[in-house]
Amino acid sequence: MELRDHYREFRGKGAYLAALVVASPDSVRQTKQALGLPYPVLADTDHRVSDAYEVYDLLGDGYAAPAVFVIDTDGQILWQYIGKDPHDRPSAQEILSKLP
Repeated sequence: MELRDHYREFRGKGAYLAALVVASPDSVRQTKQALGLPYPVLADTDHRVSDAYEVYDLLGDGYAAPAVFVIDTDGQILWQYIGKDPHDRPSAQEILSKLP
């Protein structure tokens, strides 16, 4: 859980983290607790958000593709990374380097 391990660095840059998972609220709550995540983990049960960001079922597996969006306070996407497979994710350092 690289983002968890670098959470203080993100907060030190004034960034807020949130995770979005296509799963039930109970499953999300259990996962957040089991992993000790210090940031919100949100359930996208109807995949409305992942559809809006065009990452739902992108890999043809019925889930949201792994993706990271850096969004400014005006709601503008400053940077995005969309994984090519379920394990393709940017490092925390790469994300930190994209913050304003």
